[in-house]
Amino acid sequence: MKKSAGVLVYRKINNKIEILLVHPGGPYWQNKDENCWSVPKGEISNFKTQNLKPEILKETAIREFEEETSLKLNKEDTNNLKYLGEVRSSNKILYVFVLKKDFGDDFKVKSNLIELEFPPKSKKFIKIPEVDKAGYFDLETARKKLVSYQEKIIDKLINFLNTKDKISQ
Repeated sequence: MKKSAGVLVYRKINNKIEILLVHPGGPYWQNKDENCWSVPKGEISNFKTQNLKPEILKETAIREFEEETSLKLNKEDTNNLKYLGEVRSSNKILYVFVLKKDFGDDFKVKSNLIELEFPPKSKKFIKIPEVDKAGYFDLETARKKLVSYQEKIIDKLINFLNTKDKISQ
């Protein structure tokens, strides 16, 4: 089973929650807009399945967020990351950390490049950005854009925010 970790960044604009999502790069995804966006995330490379330490998850989530978005998290951001939980598909587990932060609307992502065989089975390889765009979306729009197994993240975020609000009252 593939295991990855990511950072779900949210902000509050006009009393509405918006979350930051990324769109995969490359020719296959260029004309697709629904059920393909994701939380910025990446595979956990240095772990033992039985001994997955929280600090490894957090380090991976931060590294992958920065690699995929080119947005930097400062020390205060990394200290404020909270573990939101995990979501699963039949062959993947995504460990998600949450952070309230507004990067504005004018940022451009500059993702790391990955090598991809294209067209498939052609033995020809191209380099593509892992992510070609990113943006904030309200929760209803995000639910439509997210890869289906990640939709549960929205419910986890809503529960987290409701609990957080009750504690601070």
